[in-house]
Amino acid sequence: MQRTRWIGAGILASALALTSCTSGPAGTDAKQDAKAELELWTRTTPGGPGEKATLRLVAGFEKATGHKVKVTAIFDDFETKLQQRAAQRNLPDIVMNDVTQLGSMHSQGLLREIDLSKIKSSGDLVEQGLDSGKSVDGKQYGIPYSAQAGALLIRKDWREKLKLGAPQSWDDLAAMAEAFTTRDPDGNGKQDTYGLAAPLSTKRGYASWYFSNFLWAAGGDFITEAGQGKYKPSMTSKESMEAVRWFRALGCDSKVIQPGAVTMDTPLTNETFEAGRTGMFVVGPYLMPRFDKSLGKDKYEVVPMPKGPKDATVLAEGGSVYLMAGSENMAGQDAFAGYAISAEGQKLGMQGEDGSTVQLPVNKTVDVTEVRPDPRWKTYAEVYRASGRYAPSIPNWTPVRQVTAETVNALMADCSLDAGAKLRELDKKLADILQEQGIAG
Repeated sequence: MQRTRWIGAGILASALALTSCTSGPAGTDAKQDAKAELELWTRTTPGGPGEKATLRLVAGFEKATGHKVKVTAIFDDFETKLQQRAAQRNLPDIVMNDVTQLGSMHSQGLLREIDLSKIKSSGDLVEQGLDSGKSVDGKQYGIPYSAQAGALLIRKDWREKLKLGAPQSWDDLAAMAEAFTTRDPDGNGKQDTYGLAAPLSTKRGYASWYFSNFLWAAGGDFITEAGQGKYKPSMTSKESMEAVRWFRALGCDSKVIQPGAVTMDTPLTNETFEAGRTGMFVVGPYLMPRFDKSLGKDKYEVVPMPKGPKDATVLAEGGSVYLMAGSENMAGQDAFAGYAISAEGQKLGMQGEDGSTVQLPVNKTVDVTEVRPDPRWKTYAEVYRASGRYAPSIPNWTPVRQVTAETVNALMADCSLDAGAKLRELDKKLADILQEQGIAG
């Protein structure tokens, strides 16, 4: 029997126009039934490892709490199907989706505000993880359950052959990249290797996604807070321009980035590293199983990113539990969020050879090595907790990432372009985006 739910003022219009905003806990006057089955949507391939991992987590939750959950895995057209359900006033109770979807889902009125006092183990969350679940109004609308952050993969055999130490600064990283490019680290007598793998295409904003690891470490930013939930463009700041200049030199001057990087997304860039064409790669832990098989676990190492002009900040990402507006079982929603971030839920989420729901734990009481004794996972966990930074939860981060990717891509593709002029143009575009989203400061 299909349930009809009250989903909050304006939700039907927002599902169609995607422009409305809500300001308080939505769905609080829906008739409550603490025994009602929970419907959970997860953004993963049906029948794939991700769905199986979610089912394992749900089984643990059901055993621990007695709540019942129906899992639906959706990968294609996830947002469209969610909007269709919103238009029917019949949202799922829980959605497990990317952290970066918070702003969009909140601005559409799909989420209810979360009372952390009702979420078991919320006090054990890593601070930046908890903050990633806050919207621009400072209220909690998501609970992170999994995290990942970038670390530096290095061809260990190349480094040792050339008698180099792990880079401790940007100067060290640039020097290693040049050595990997010019000193024949694979010993084949050819100039066919490059220092740094970089996905710099405009597809899905990859150039911006990758460059953020360098921009933030330099003290720069795409946009900066202007107070009271407002933002202003920041790509013409001294720090941002210096980050662009330094990164651009890797491609335009020393030419240590792989040829064709400006047309490559992550799958193609992954291949350059595992095929022995590139010697360093800033990436998350999810590629280790693949590289262990294709390249060999003994051939590469994982180290923290070296400190930039400011610090060693890297991009953090992950998944969040979203409690959808209009649920008949808010107590069950709260219970699931609490279980997903509990020590038991986090450890269960990390299990599974075929896939897992948790990359890095967000519960600070959980040691990743209890489930994954490989010390490389500990390195990633330490990087996340010490240096991981999420993109801001503005109403829609996608256009910010896309326009910044287009500028970074253009500057890397054409070394004759005036960087200052392009960055001034970019700031104007960012100002328009912020204005359109109602958060210009």
